Amino acid sequence: MSAPILHWLAVLAQSIAIVVIVTGLLQNFVYLVQLGLAAAALIQTPPTPSGGLLWRRYADASPPIALLAPAYNEALTITESVRSLLSLQYPSFEVIVINDGSNDGTLQVLIDGFGLRPIERHYDLPIDHRPIRGIYGGTHQPRLIVVDKENGGKADALNAGINVSRAPIFCSMDADSLLEPDALLRAVRPFVEDPERTVAVGGTVRIANGCRIEHGRVLEVRPPRNLLALLQTVEYLRAFLMARLAWSRINALTIISGAFGLFRRNRVIEAGGYTRGTVGEDMELVVKLHRLMRDRGLPYRVAFVPEPVCWTEAPEDLRVLGRQRARWHRGSLETFERHWDMMFRRKYGRVGFVGFGYVFLVDVLGPIVEMLGYFLIPLFWLTGLLSIEYLLAFAAVTFTFGVVISVGSLALEESSLRRFPRAGDLVLLTLVAILENFGYRQLNNFWRLRGVWQYLRRSQSWGTMTRKGFGAPASEGAAVP
Repeated sequence: MSAPILHWLAVLAQSIAIVVIVTGLLQNFVYLVQLGLAAAALIQTPPTPSGGLLWRRYADASPPIALLAPAYNEALTITESVRSLLSLQYPSFEVIVINDGSNDGTLQVLIDGFGLRPIERHYDLPIDHRPIRGIYGGTHQPRLIVVDKENGGKADALNAGINVSRAPIFCSMDADSLLEPDALLRAVRPFVEDPERTVAVGGTVRIANGCRIEHGRVLEVRPPRNLLALLQTVEYLRAFLMARLAWSRINALTIISGAFGLFRRNRVIEAGGYTRGTVGEDMELVVKLHRLMRDRGLPYRVAFVPEPVCWTEAPEDLRVLGRQRARWHRGSLETFERHWDMMFRRKYGRVGFVGFGYVFLVDVLGPIVEMLGYFLIPLFWLTGLLSIEYLLAFAAVTFTFGVVISVGSLALEESSLRRFPRAGDLVLLTLVAILENFGYRQLNNFWRLRGVWQYLRRSQSWGTMTRKGFGAPASEGAAVP
């Protein structure tokens, strides 16, 4: 090969390496900023009152809440989940279970388990959704309402729940998640302290795998015994406590988990409710609220409160986890496509510059650039087109920063919330926080790339999520599309 061609190949290799390294540095810089903002928020936040003091301080001022729990083929676990919701410690709430066209007898299980019967309940239709076939209630459980409707997906089911609900605040959650008894009382604090501006509040979601659970309550927090679930435990700590707490501090939070989030009902209706035909309905709704309030020039707040905890079951199978992560990434890209015009526009303030800039850097560019780096930089070095310095710089950006951020997130969580009381558990999680950067992170990027491909193909498939159920053996699992 001639010298000029080799020269241009070397220049191309160096350019690609520089783009990969600079993108990685920018991502890690953003993560370090998030870690700093989250630490500052936790330091400046006053200690959370105990359960009794929390009740005395906030119960009288707390607005009524409607818990919306979409359910599709949840017959195995729905009774225990609903009993858990009905026993929450909150002064005024109702539980609205939306049976989204289940074909496994979920509705009949609810009718038999709670003595329900058809009732008349007036509701308006400010948001579109599939037809409601019936509404059920019971004299022994006046707080429980069951809506039976034609299948339309989670977003459609939530829209039906919003229409049927009457409370000024609704809580969006999954029917198979578990809330801590005082989770609502803790999460509602921003609505009580800043009622004029607060439009949405998110709470922490934690991994329940490995914990001792009885009658819908987490009695003892333990780390999972499955390695995949362990890796996700550390990942959830970083995603919720670090990233979401940091962005909420500067009002640039673009996502509240669909497993647990509180919303002001009238603002959600004004924004058009949940968008159907997307797999990222939770992120889409938060961005629509940002757009609504910014377009109207109204002061508002989208907050994140780390203390309320929602427990969920994490996948313990690589195929199931891969489908879940590809779907999550596809949802992020769909939301970015719908609202990309908010990015870097002064009108949309921090959410446009910081929130959407972060989505563009981490979700749009991130997986593509990082996977190119894993493949091309070692290849260029082996062929002599790149010097060892580029390879070492890429390794430092990828692994060293990753370990620091993962361990820092774990330290931050335990210094503030102290969810793992045993020293051995903390040592195990610290080792996992280091380990996740060597293999699991790269696998996650591959799944995100698959999400990019599905997004480009306009796939709307959810795949199948196999659940064991809380405390149930694997043979009793349920497949949840």
